[in-house]
Amino acid sequence: MTLEEINALPAADFIARYGALFEHSPWVVERAAALRPFADLHGGVMQALDEASAQEKLALIRAHPELAGKAAIDRTLTQASTAEQASAGLDRLTPEEYEQFHALNAAYRAAHDMPFIICVRLTDKAGILAAMEARAAHDTATEVATALAEIGKIVKLRLEDLA
Repeated sequence: MTLEEINALPAADFIARYGALFEHSPWVVERAAALRPFADLHGGVMQALDEASAQEKLALIRAHPELAGKAAIDRTLTQASTAEQASAGLDRLTPEEYEQFHALNAAYRAAHDMPFIICVRLTDKAGILAAMEARAAHDTATEVATALAEIGKIVKLRLEDLA
């Protein structure tokens, strides 16, 4: 679809097409629908997120699954998250790697009260583990900002997949 066609979609059709961009958070796309017309689709949906309250942004972050966590094992990840985690090899962890992810997820959640978020499609297992270790020591405000930036990267790639 062209940007002109996207901007002309009825709100319900726009939401149906793009509602899953943000993990378990269609409210972002619902708000973005009202901000059209966009000069840039990614910029438009991210504007809706930028205008959200701090509590809403934190809720969005917390809607994301832990990497190689319980949702992946139980196979309850969204289709997009399943594919994204698989792209980084997180669906093929050894027992030792799984334990390492579990420990790092727990340490990160204890430090920041939210899941660790990284655009896994732009890195690999080693890069993810290194980032988890490094970012656990950051202050929470920095990590909220980093998580939102990573969500922006995830959304950009999901939009490219829909093109």
